[in-house]
Amino acid sequence: MSAHAWRRALVTGGAGFVGSHLCARLVADGTDVVCLDNLATGSRANVAELEQRRGFRFVRADATDPAALRDLPGRFDLVLHFACPASPADYLRLPLETLDVGSTGTRNALERARADGARLLLASTSEVYGDPLEHPQHEGYWGNVNPIGPRSVYDESKRFAEALLTAHRQVHGTDAAIVRIFNTYGPRMRTGDGRAVPAFVSQALDGAPLTVAGDGGQTRSLCYVDDTVDGVLALAASGADGPVNIGGAEEITMLELARRIIELTGSSSRIRFVERPADDPARRRPDTRLARELLGWQQRIGWSEGLERTIGWFTHAVAA
Repeated sequence: MSAHAWRRALVTGGAGFVGSHLCARLVADGTDVVCLDNLATGSRANVAELEQRRGFRFVRADATDPAALRDLPGRFDLVLHFACPASPADYLRLPLETLDVGSTGTRNALERARADGARLLLASTSEVYGDPLEHPQHEGYWGNVNPIGPRSVYDESKRFAEALLTAHRQVHGTDAAIVRIFNTYGPRMRTGDGRAVPAFVSQALDGAPLTVAGDGGQTRSLCYVDDTVDGVLALAASGADGPVNIGGAEEITMLELARRIIELTGSSSRIRFVERPADDPARRRPDTRLARELLGWQQRIGWSEGLERTIGWFTHAVAA
């Protein structure tokens, strides 16, 4: 997949996990980048090295503030809207903020892209499929979502954002696309964000029990962050509307994942089963045929190699 020569990009949520990796890739490709983040869940440490690079600028601001995006100087030709709490621990702690950034924040990003004639990419999620009744999940599947359940603030925020983008494209001709990102992991995840990989890795490194929800039989399909970034930027460069699924093809149970992390870390930790959260999806795996056919994208880094890289990063971060 060839890199598109973007001149100047705006990344909302750019100090977050995936956002910071996108910023780093764009800067490496020679793109000037403005990273906008209110640091509600992101960390400026994630972009500290980039701040030493020419062509990168960090702006602490909230995407839900119209002036924050409207008044940024210069013109962008790419807008990546990644601002949103993405882990259950965060969006349950910030429910109204999550809904606001999916609605008002998305509208503000679309208006800025429209004003600049920029290409916009919305970071949507596998959560729009809810607890799916179809497996694997393809882009035409409408999902099985509880609109008033505990996860609804995130699910419905993203579903509304997709609808808003589609309407904006129809009414204003905005060049905008939707990427549905499945479970992504890698360096810069926060140990306390509630997602399985950072939770299991940090518990294993501490010698603490790995807390597996339910009987651990629920599955996820893991995708290393470098592969996710490849897919996001391939869709941005393609000119396609989406939605397009980007995610791992290798399905693994949470119990298998916990055991594999114990093995890779050499930990003496045991497994402790805890209550399974409400509306926790039983199975999750993307149908990525469209990404392969449309973008030439496919996962390159298997979960075993990706976990080794992630564990190495966490080990260094803990020791630092």
